[in-house]
Amino acid sequence: MEVEASASTYSGEPLDERRVDALALHELEKRHAVVRFLVGLARVDGGVPRRVALAGLAIEYSLVRARRRTIGIEVGLDGLTVRAPRWVSIREIEAALHERSRWIERSLETWRARRRESLPREWRSGATILHRGVDLTLAVHRSATAFVHADLFHLTVAHPVADDESQVAGCVGAWLRDEALRLVSPRVAHFAARLGRAAPPVKLSGARSEWGSCNHRGEIRLNWRLAQLPPTLADYVVAHEVAHLAELNHSPRFWATVESLLPGHTALRRELREWTALLHA
Repeated sequence: MEVEASASTYSGEPLDERRVDALALHELEKRHAVVRFLVGLARVDGGVPRRVALAGLAIEYSLVRARRRTIGIEVGLDGLTVRAPRWVSIREIEAALHERSRWIERSLETWRARRRESLPREWRSGATILHRGVDLTLAVHRSATAFVHADLFHLTVAHPVADDESQVAGCVGAWLRDEALRLVSPRVAHFAARLGRAAPPVKLSGARSEWGSCNHRGEIRLNWRLAQLPPTLADYVVAHEVAHLAELNHSPRFWATVESLLPGHTALRRELREWTALLHA
């Protein structure tokens, strides 16, 4: 069975037919030696959560059955994902994982180190918050007037009740939504003009499952968390939804429209998958 490489994936030697030792996995779990590497339980594209014993550790992964001819192994912000044809057996899939166990372990560790908290756990000075793909350090001060300001390194929050974390969180949350609308609105107008259309109404969404949507009335909803994405990825989401004004589907004509609006969008589309955990923050 051929194994395909894509972003954050491995392509190596041909598979052998070694199978996973299910008994060893059972013993690992009995001894409570399970180590969870996932950022969160990966349920990518309707994936089924599974577990496999690799190098003495129980590793969770998401199995996605798809129309394809190869096994794809991907490590990203959501953890380990395997995409495989429907006719490939679990034995073959887990043999592929065994063949690549060292690479998987290294990649998961790398992603754990790269993982960012999108929102602080504690809303006080010194905590970090993600803004436009960069971690900023919170600087919270007491002030008669509430305001939020971002520079290259800090997110300064001034508030009359600066020691009340719920008040600070609410203030920053409102600012992030305003920031999202400020950032995406001109990009919507830009891409709409490229299609020869007037800028459509834009509303913000807090959806946990999608970055944006466009309906048959031409209304676009964009996730406020776009303010936390790198600008190039936010631009891809905007171009994607604006393209639906011309093609309300995902046909080849739709993707051609996206490409005309944002050349090289395919790489951005792949990269965006690595940030999907933000939607669940």
